[in-house]
Amino acid sequence: MKKYKKLPKLIVILGPTASGKTELAIQLAKKFSGEIISADSRQIYKGMNIGASKPSKDKGKGYKVEGVPHYLFDVVKPNQSFTVAEYKNLALKAIKNILKKGGVPILVGGTGLYIQAVVDNLKIPKIRPDQKLRKKLEAQIKKSGLEKIYQKLIALDPEAAKFIDPKNPRRIIRALEVILKTKKPFSSQRQKGRLLFDVLEIGLSKPKKNLEKRIEKRLMEQFNQGLVEEAEYLFKKYKKSPVLLSVIGYKEIAEYFQGKTTLQETFDLINKNTQKYAKRQMTWFKKDKKINWIKSRKQAEKMVQKFL
Repeated sequence: MKKYKKLPKLIVILGPTASGKTELAIQLAKKFSGEIISADSRQIYKGMNIGASKPSKDKGKGYKVEGVPHYLFDVVKPNQSFTVAEYKNLALKAIKNILKKGGVPILVGGTGLYIQAVVDNLKIPKIRPDQKLRKKLEAQIKKSGLEKIYQKLIALDPEAAKFIDPKNPRRIIRALEVILKTKKPFSSQRQKGRLLFDVLEIGLSKPKKNLEKRIEKRLMEQFNQGLVEEAEYLFKKYKKSPVLLSVIGYKEIAEYFQGKTTLQETFDLINKNTQKYAKRQMTWFKKDKKINWIKSRKQAEKMVQKFL
Protein backbone atom coordinates (compact mmCIF):
# COMPACT_ATOMS: atom_id res chain seq x y z
CA MET A 1 0.00 0.00 0.00
CA LYS A 2 1.36 3.42 -0.99
CA LYS A 3 2.35 5.63 1.94
CA TYR A 4 1.33 9.26 1.54
CA LYS A 5 3.57 11.97 2.86
CA LYS A 6 1.85 14.38 5.24
CA LEU A 7 1.71 17.93 3.95
CA PRO A 8 3.20 20.70 6.11
CA LYS A 9 0.62 22.86 7.85
CA LEU A 10 -0.09 26.47 6.87
CA ILE A 11 -2.48 28.86 8.61
CA VAL A 12 -4.08 31.68 6.63
CA ILE A 13 -5.69 34.71 8.28
CA LEU A 14 -7.67 36.77 5.79
CA GLY A 15 -10.44 39.32 5.60
CA PRO A 16 -11.21 42.84 4.44
CA THR A 17 -9.01 45.82 5.23
CA ALA A 18 -9.19 47.12 8.84
CA SER A 19 -10.86 43.94 10.13
CA GLY A 20 -8.09 43.26 12.66
CA LYS A 21 -6.13 40.52 10.84
CA THR A 22 -2.69 41.70 11.98
CA GLU A 23 -3.65 41.85 15.66
CA LEU A 24 -5.23 38.39 15.53
CA ALA A 25 -2.25 36.91 13.65
CA ILE A 26 0.25 38.30 16.18
CA GLN A 27 -1.74 36.83 19.10
CA LEU A 28 -1.93 33.43 17.37
CA ALA A 29 1.77 33.55 16.46
CA LYS A 30 2.70 34.19 20.11
CA LYS A 31 0.51 31.34 21.33
CA PHE A 32 1.48 28.73 18.71
CA SER A 33 5.14 29.60 17.87
CA GLY A 34 4.12 31.18 14.60
CA GLU A 35 5.84 33.52 12.17
CA ILE A 36 3.96 35.83 9.82
CA ILE A 37 4.13 36.20 6.04
CA SER A 38 2.36 39.28 4.67
CA ALA A 39 -0.11 38.73 1.82
CA ASP A 40 -0.72 42.42 1.14
CA SER A 41 0.11 43.89 -2.26
CA ARG A 42 0.93 47.29 -0.69
CA GLN A 43 3.16 46.17 2.16
CA ILE A 44 5.80 44.79 -0.21
CA TYR A 45 6.73 48.38 -1.15
CA LYS A 46 9.46 50.26 0.72
CA GLY A 47 8.44 53.57 2.25
CA MET A 48 4.71 52.89 2.01
CA ASN A 49 4.39 52.45 5.76
CA ILE A 50 1.47 54.49 7.08
CA GLY A 51 -0.61 54.14 3.90
CA ALA A 52 -0.10 50.36 3.79
CA SER A 53 -0.86 49.98 7.53
CA LYS A 54 2.41 48.21 8.28
CA PRO A 55 2.65 47.37 11.98
CA SER A 56 5.46 49.23 13.79
CA LYS A 57 8.57 47.05 13.89
CA ASP A 58 10.67 46.32 16.94
CA LYS A 59 14.18 47.73 17.22
CA GLY A 60 16.99 45.58 15.85
CA LYS A 61 17.63 43.44 12.80
CA GLY A 62 14.89 41.90 10.69
CA TYR A 63 11.20 42.79 10.76
CA LYS A 64 9.76 41.75 14.10
CA VAL A 65 6.54 42.99 15.66
CA GLU A 66 6.08 42.30 19.38
CA GLY A 67 8.84 39.70 19.01
CA VAL A 68 7.10 37.91 16.12
CA PRO A 69 9.14 37.65 12.86
CA HIS A 70 7.38 39.09 9.79
CA TYR A 71 8.23 38.43 6.14
CA LEU A 72 7.57 40.16 2.80
CA PHE A 73 7.56 43.74 4.00
CA ASP A 74 9.70 46.30 2.12
CA VAL A 75 10.64 44.00 -0.77
CA VAL A 76 10.78 46.49 -3.67
CA LYS A 77 10.69 50.24 -4.28
CA PRO A 78 7.44 51.88 -5.47
CA ASN A 79 8.99 52.52 -8.90
CA GLN A 80 9.74 48.82 -9.45
CA SER A 81 7.40 46.23 -10.93
CA PHE A 82 6.40 43.21 -8.85
CA THR A 83 4.34 40.27 -10.11
CA VAL A 84 2.16 37.65 -8.42
CA ALA A 85 4.67 35.01 -9.58
CA GLU A 86 7.45 36.86 -7.74
CA TYR A 87 5.27 37.12 -4.64
CA LYS A 88 4.51 33.40 -4.71
CA ASN A 89 8.20 32.46 -4.97
CA LEU A 90 9.19 34.71 -2.06
CA ALA A 91 6.26 33.54 0.08
CA LEU A 92 7.14 29.87 -0.50
CA LYS A 93 10.77 30.56 0.46
CA ALA A 94 9.64 32.27 3.68
CA ILE A 95 7.26 29.40 4.53
CA LYS A 96 10.02 26.84 3.90
CA ASN A 97 12.36 28.82 6.16
CA ILE A 98 9.78 28.95 9.00
CA LEU A 99 9.01 25.21 8.73
CA LYS A 100 12.73 24.38 8.75
CA LYS A 101 13.05 26.16 12.12
CA GLY A 102 10.08 24.22 13.48
CA GLY A 103 7.76 27.23 13.48
CA VAL A 104 4.19 27.60 12.26
CA PRO A 105 3.82 29.72 9.08
CA ILE A 106 0.89 32.16 9.19
CA LEU A 107 -0.04 33.86 5.91
CA VAL A 108 -1.86 37.12 6.66
CA GLY A 109 -3.51 39.63 4.38
CA GLY A 110 -6.32 40.85 2.20
CA THR A 111 -4.88 40.40 -1.29
CA GLY A 112 -6.91 37.43 -2.48
CA LEU A 113 -4.73 36.65 -5.49
CA TYR A 114 -1.56 36.48 -3.37
CA ILE A 115 -3.25 34.06 -0.96
CA GLN A 116 -4.66 31.94 -3.78
CA ALA A 117 -1.26 31.79 -5.51
CA VAL A 118 0.21 30.09 -2.42
CA VAL A 119 -2.77 28.04 -1.18
CA ASP A 120 -3.72 26.64 -4.62
CA ASN A 121 -0.11 26.60 -5.90
CA LEU A 122 -1.18 28.56 -8.97
CA LYS A 123 0.88 28.03 -12.10
CA ILE A 124 1.49 31.64 -13.08
CA PRO A 125 2.90 32.59 -16.50
CA LYS A 126 6.52 33.73 -16.19
CA ILE A 127 6.28 36.67 -18.56
CA ARG A 128 8.76 39.43 -17.81
CA PRO A 129 7.27 42.94 -17.54
CA ASP A 130 7.36 44.84 -20.85
CA GLN A 131 7.92 48.47 -19.82
CA LYS A 132 7.20 49.80 -23.33
CA LEU A 133 3.82 48.03 -23.47
CA ARG A 134 3.01 49.06 -19.89
CA LYS A 135 3.69 52.72 -20.63
CA LYS A 136 1.46 52.47 -23.70
CA LEU A 137 -1.41 50.99 -21.64
CA GLU A 138 -0.87 53.55 -18.85
CA ALA A 139 -1.10 56.34 -21.44
CA GLN A 140 -4.37 54.83 -22.72
CA ILE A 141 -5.77 54.81 -19.16
CA LYS A 142 -4.78 58.44 -18.72
CA LYS A 143 -6.41 59.40 -22.03
CA SER A 144 -9.57 57.25 -22.06
CA GLY A 145 -10.00 56.12 -18.45
CA LEU A 146 -9.62 52.79 -16.68
CA GLU A 147 -13.07 51.53 -17.72
CA LYS A 148 -12.07 51.58 -21.43
CA ILE A 149 -9.01 49.39 -20.75
CA TYR A 150 -11.08 47.06 -18.56
CA GLN A 151 -13.56 46.67 -21.45
CA LYS A 152 -10.59 45.66 -23.62
CA LEU A 153 -9.79 42.92 -21.08
CA ILE A 154 -13.44 41.75 -21.12
CA ALA A 155 -13.28 41.50 -24.92
CA LEU A 156 -9.99 39.58 -24.94
CA ASP A 157 -10.53 37.38 -21.88
CA PRO A 158 -13.98 37.54 -20.20
CA GLU A 159 -12.98 34.82 -17.68
CA ALA A 160 -10.00 36.87 -16.45
CA ALA A 161 -12.23 39.95 -16.16
CA LYS A 162 -14.37 38.05 -13.64
CA PHE A 163 -11.56 37.68 -11.10
CA ILE A 164 -9.52 40.84 -11.77
CA ASP A 165 -10.47 43.93 -9.77
CA PRO A 166 -11.91 46.46 -12.29
CA LYS A 167 -10.52 49.29 -10.14
CA ASN A 168 -6.94 47.98 -10.07
CA PRO A 169 -4.96 49.31 -13.06
CA ARG A 170 -1.84 47.28 -12.21
CA ARG A 171 -3.73 43.96 -12.31
CA ILE A 172 -5.56 44.89 -15.54
CA ILE A 173 -2.32 46.00 -17.23
CA ARG A 174 -0.55 42.79 -16.15
CA ALA A 175 -3.36 40.59 -17.53
CA LEU A 176 -3.36 42.46 -20.86
CA GLU A 177 0.44 42.28 -20.97
CA VAL A 178 0.37 38.47 -20.61
CA ILE A 179 -2.44 38.11 -23.18
CA LEU A 180 -0.72 40.33 -25.76
CA LYS A 181 2.71 38.73 -25.25
CA THR A 182 1.59 35.08 -25.28
CA LYS A 183 -1.43 35.39 -27.62
CA LYS A 184 -3.34 33.22 -25.13
CA PRO A 185 -6.07 34.08 -22.56
CA PHE A 186 -4.64 35.08 -19.18
CA SER A 187 -7.25 32.93 -17.40
CA SER A 188 -6.12 29.74 -19.17
CA GLN A 189 -2.55 30.26 -17.95
CA ARG A 190 -3.38 30.35 -14.23
CA GLN A 191 -3.99 26.71 -13.42
CA LYS A 192 -4.02 25.16 -9.94
CA GLY A 193 -1.02 22.97 -9.18
CA ARG A 194 -0.38 20.11 -6.76
CA LEU A 195 -1.23 21.17 -3.21
CA LEU A 196 1.86 22.02 -1.18
CA PHE A 197 0.27 22.53 2.24
CA ASP A 198 -2.44 21.34 4.58
CA VAL A 199 -4.20 24.69 4.97
CA LEU A 200 -6.48 26.17 7.60
CA GLU A 201 -8.09 29.34 6.24
CA ILE A 202 -9.57 31.64 8.88
CA GLY A 203 -11.65 34.60 7.78
CA LEU A 204 -12.17 37.58 10.04
CA SER A 205 -15.58 39.13 9.49
CA LYS A 206 -17.08 42.28 10.98
CA PRO A 207 -20.63 43.64 10.73
CA LYS A 208 -20.88 46.18 7.89
CA LYS A 209 -21.41 49.25 10.11
CA ASN A 210 -18.65 48.17 12.48
CA LEU A 211 -16.17 47.73 9.61
CA GLU A 212 -17.11 51.13 8.17
CA LYS A 213 -16.35 52.75 11.54
CA ARG A 214 -13.06 50.86 11.85
CA ILE A 215 -11.97 52.00 8.37
CA GLU A 216 -12.75 55.64 9.14
CA LYS A 217 -11.06 55.46 12.57
CA ARG A 218 -7.91 53.94 11.09
CA LEU A 219 -7.81 56.57 8.35
CA MET A 220 -8.05 59.31 10.98
CA GLU A 221 -5.08 57.71 12.77
CA GLN A 222 -3.13 57.51 9.49
CA PHE A 223 -3.66 61.22 8.84
CA ASN A 224 -2.53 62.00 12.41
CA GLN A 225 0.55 59.80 11.96
CA GLY A 226 1.61 61.75 8.86
CA LEU A 227 0.10 60.03 5.81
CA VAL A 228 0.12 63.25 3.76
CA GLU A 229 3.79 63.90 4.62
CA GLU A 230 4.68 60.28 3.77
CA ALA A 231 2.95 60.62 0.39
CA GLU A 232 4.73 63.92 -0.28
CA TYR A 233 8.11 62.30 0.40
CA LEU A 234 7.33 59.30 -1.83
CA PHE A 235 6.07 61.41 -4.74
CA LYS A 236 9.19 63.58 -4.54
CA LYS A 237 11.43 60.52 -4.52
CA TYR A 238 9.62 58.35 -7.08
CA LYS A 239 7.82 61.02 -9.14
CA LYS A 240 4.71 59.70 -10.92
CA SER A 241 5.18 56.06 -9.99
CA PRO A 242 2.30 53.94 -11.44
CA VAL A 243 2.20 52.09 -8.11
CA LEU A 244 1.70 55.24 -6.03
CA LEU A 245 -0.89 56.54 -8.51
CA SER A 246 -2.92 53.33 -8.23
CA VAL A 247 -2.86 52.65 -4.47
CA ILE A 248 -5.76 53.96 -2.36
CA GLY A 249 -4.53 56.69 -0.05
CA TYR A 250 -1.66 57.85 -2.22
CA LYS A 251 -3.56 58.38 -5.47
CA GLU A 252 -6.14 60.63 -3.77
CA ILE A 253 -3.41 62.65 -2.03
CA ALA A 254 -1.75 63.12 -5.44
CA GLU A 255 -4.89 65.00 -6.53
CA TYR A 256 -4.73 67.07 -3.34
CA PHE A 257 -1.14 68.07 -4.20
CA GLN A 258 -2.37 69.15 -7.65
CA GLY A 259 -4.91 71.45 -5.99
CA LYS A 260 -7.88 69.44 -7.29
CA THR A 261 -9.29 68.70 -3.81
CA THR A 262 -9.23 70.10 -0.28
CA LEU A 263 -7.74 68.05 2.57
CA GLN A 264 -11.22 67.20 3.88
CA GLU A 265 -12.36 66.11 0.41
CA THR A 266 -9.22 63.96 0.14
CA PHE A 267 -9.97 62.29 3.48
CA ASP A 268 -13.58 61.61 2.44
CA LEU A 269 -12.48 60.22 -0.93
CA ILE A 270 -9.92 57.85 0.62
CA ASN A 271 -12.54 56.71 3.12
CA LYS A 272 -15.11 56.11 0.36
CA ASN A 273 -12.63 54.23 -1.86
CA THR A 274 -11.42 52.10 1.05
CA GLN A 275 -15.02 51.13 1.90
CA LYS A 276 -15.53 50.07 -1.73
CA TYR A 277 -12.26 48.14 -1.67
CA ALA A 278 -13.35 46.25 1.48
CA LYS A 279 -16.57 45.30 -0.31
CA ARG A 280 -14.60 43.96 -3.31
CA GLN A 281 -12.35 41.96 -0.98
CA MET A 282 -15.39 40.31 0.63
CA THR A 283 -16.84 39.51 -2.81
CA TRP A 284 -13.58 37.69 -3.64
CA PHE A 285 -13.36 35.82 -0.32
CA LYS A 286 -17.01 34.73 -0.33
CA LYS A 287 -16.27 32.60 -3.41
CA ASP A 288 -13.87 30.46 -1.35
CA LYS A 289 -15.87 27.81 0.52
CA LYS A 290 -12.77 26.60 2.41
CA ILE A 291 -12.71 29.74 4.58
CA ASN A 292 -13.82 29.34 8.21
CA TRP A 293 -15.39 32.66 9.19
CA ILE A 294 -14.97 33.67 12.83
CA LYS A 295 -16.05 36.54 15.05
CA SER A 296 -13.67 36.21 18.00
CA ARG A 297 -10.06 35.43 18.89
CA LYS A 298 -11.20 32.52 21.07
CA GLN A 299 -12.86 30.89 18.07
CA ALA A 300 -9.64 31.24 16.08
CA GLU A 301 -7.51 29.80 18.91
CA LYS A 302 -9.76 26.73 19.20
CA MET A 303 -9.58 26.13 15.44
CA VAL A 304 -5.79 26.46 15.34
CA GLN A 305 -5.36 24.21 18.42
CA LYS A 306 -7.44 21.49 16.75
CA PHE A 307 -5.68 21.95 13.39
CA LEU A 308 -2.15 21.69 14.78
